[in-house]
Parts: sequence; C-alpha cells; structure tokens
Amino acid sequence: MIGYEKRVLENGLKVIIHEDPSTPMVAVNVAYNVGSKDEDVEKTGFAHLFEHLMFGGSTNIPDFDTPIQEAGGENNAFTNSDITNFYELVPAQNIETALWLESDRMLQLRFSKKSLNTQKKVVIEEFKETCLNEPYGDMWHHLSALSYTKHPYQWPTIGKGMNHIANATIEDVKSFFYHFYRPDNAVLVIAGNITSAEGFFLAHKWFGSIPPGKNQKKLLPQEPEQISSRKKIIHQDTIPHDAIYRAYHMDGRLTDEYFICDLISDVLANGRSSRFYQKLYKEQQLFSTIDAFISGSSDPGLFIIEGKTMPGVSIEQASEAIDRELGLLMEENLTERELTKLKNSLESSLIFSEISVLNKAISLAYFETLGDAGFINEEAERYQKITAGDIRNTAKKIFRVENCNELIYYKKVGI
Repeated sequence: MIGYEKRVLENGLKVIIHEDPSTPMVAVNVAYNVGSKDEDVEKTGFAHLFEHLMFGGSTNIPDFDTPIQEAGGENNAFTNSDITNFYELVPAQNIETALWLESDRMLQLRFSKKSLNTQKKVVIEEFKETCLNEPYGDMWHHLSALSYTKHPYQWPTIGKGMNHIANATIEDVKSFFYHFYRPDNAVLVIAGNITSAEGFFLAHKWFGSIPPGKNQKKLLPQEPEQISSRKKIIHQDTIPHDAIYRAYHMDGRLTDEYFICDLISDVLANGRSSRFYQKLYKEQQLFSTIDAFISGSSDPGLFIIEGKTMPGVSIEQASEAIDRELGLLMEENLTERELTKLKNSLESSLIFSEISVLNKAISLAYFETLGDAGFINEEAERYQKITAGDIRNTAKKIFRVENCNELIYYKKVGI
C-alpha cells in the first residue's frame, strides 16, 4: 500500500505528497493532462514538441540541465497520447532546485523564434531518424490511421508529418502552452525523504502564485465499434524481413478488460515460457521476432501483435500460426498453474516498480490524471481476481476477425 496525502491549491494545481524516509532522495514529478490526443488534426505533434520546448528555457531560467546537475540530481521527460510528464530526482536537501525549475517553466516559457526553430529542427530530425530511416519506422502512422477513424489516437505522438511541426508559429506555440500547461491542468507529486507538511508548504511557496488557465477539455470523438476487418499492404525495399502487425480494439485503462488484456499479452509473449516464443519462434521457427502488447492508453486502446517472419516463411503461414494460438485462447481455459504463475509474475513486477521513489511519483501523478491517485493501490487486486474464464471470454471478444486491423510489410525485391 502506497500512502499519500493530497491537496488542491487555489489555482487548481493538484499536489500529492508521498513520504518515504528510507531514501535520501526526493522525486519531483509534474504531469500535464495533455497528450497528442488533445491536438488539432491539422497541427499534430505539438505535445511532443513541447516536451522539447520545456527544456529550452523559461522566463527566468535559460538552462535546466546545469542547475539539476549541480544539485546532484537528474531530470527527464516523456510524452504519450494522454499526458506530458516531467520529473527530477535530487538529494532531499536540494529539493527547492527542482521546484524552482518546474514552477518557472509552468509560469512561462521563454518564447523566441530562435528557441522554437532550434527545437523544431530537433523534432524534425527525430521524425526522419525514427519514422523514415528505420525499418518499419512508419508502422505507428499506418496502424493508428488504419485502426481509428474518429478518435485522435489515429496519429502517433510524434505527429502525422514533419510539415505540421515545420509550420508551427510562435502564436501557435503560445496558444497551446497557455491552454494546457497551466496549474489547473497539472498534477505535482513530491515523493521521498520529505514530510507532508514541508511538501505542501514548498508546493504553495513555489507554485501557489502561478495563475490558472481557462482550460476547457474538449470532448473527444468516440471511436465507433469496428464492424469489419481492415488491411493495408506496404512494399518496402529497406526492411530486412516481411512483417505482420495486427491491432485489435480493447477497452480503456480503468476497465477490467484492460487488466485481462494485459494478462493475455503476457500469456502470448512475455518471456521464454510464453506461447508465441515456445510455439512460433522456438518450435516452428516461423518468426525472427514476435511480440504481443497493449497500447496502455487512457481511452479505449489497442491489443497489438507484431511479428517479423523468417526467410522463406510466407505471411500466410505466419498469419495462420497466429490464428491457431489465438484460437486456443478462445477455446480452452488456461490451467490454474499457468494462470497463477502469470499473476505472481505481474505482482512481482508491480512490487519491484514500487521500490523506486521516482516510479511511485510518476505513477501517482498518472493515476491522478485518470481521476484518482488511489488507483495505484488497486492494481494488484484487479490482476489477482482475473479467472481463466475471464481470459477466454475476453479473447473471444477481442480477437474477432471483424475487430482486426492488419498491416503487412513485404520486402520489395529488386529487379
């Protein structure tokens, strides 16, 4: 059980303090409730751009890395479809350095054409490197657009295309910042060697005077139920193997189905004892790599299967083999031994993740953006109550042909 206290400042900032006197460190985590799903369809990639811009200097601080390093700490950030998250880990006595940095960039970034152009170039280069120059690098672009017709999950976090970032103006950036990166759209977590009283005092000292925004979260279009399968075929000469990707629609992060699907992905592809590894990789040698995972999104997401075939193995053979394994899940219950082993492994992973004060800070902030930081203490129980029947029934619901979006890469052979 992870204990914490929560208060909301007058400007709307949610503050959560988790005391852990066993560590000499303190983690400071700020999660903004904005991700790529909140972007305009004609201006995508902005949340990811802001992850970079937030390190480009704020109104009083030109450089973020040097003060943190001098304080003996580390900092980083990540963005996904749902949130933008910034964190620092510092010795407890230097906590105010981290709070100073985070509060100043929440107050106001240093908006300049020079900074914007610098970060735009960085993001565009990242787009080229990861999406255009890597084999299968455009997978998320194709699979997302294939799977979603209405919901803004239809584009990846990095954005639809380089032109959206290239065309971003100072006015666009300011508007996005003052709409989303405000205290009333954020969660501050302070976790580690600090008392709740001191934590709340420092939170108010550094963040209490920052004005709130006028954030009105728009209602996102809900994805309609998929009633027929979709397929896209791509021929590329830069890929080493033919590949198959499948995406099946599943429920969102807070539902029981989410936890069941997470367990199913472990049945299929978590480790050397998993079914895909044992049957399709080791025994039948159909794939050079094969995996199954869930997108982990807040709104209804995707259960994804990806496999790269061995030379001489056709996509048809690979697809039939995957279907056989999914069919077994839909037809037969897992044994109690297999189910217990999976649950114990998941629970061990959860316990291990809670050892790190930084991981606890990130998780508390994330669950609070979902509605309640207390969800962090419910996960283990939700996995433990899953039955073999739940897995079979969910597999039947998820792995229907009409619920499948399939992306196929064929290696283009030169003439």
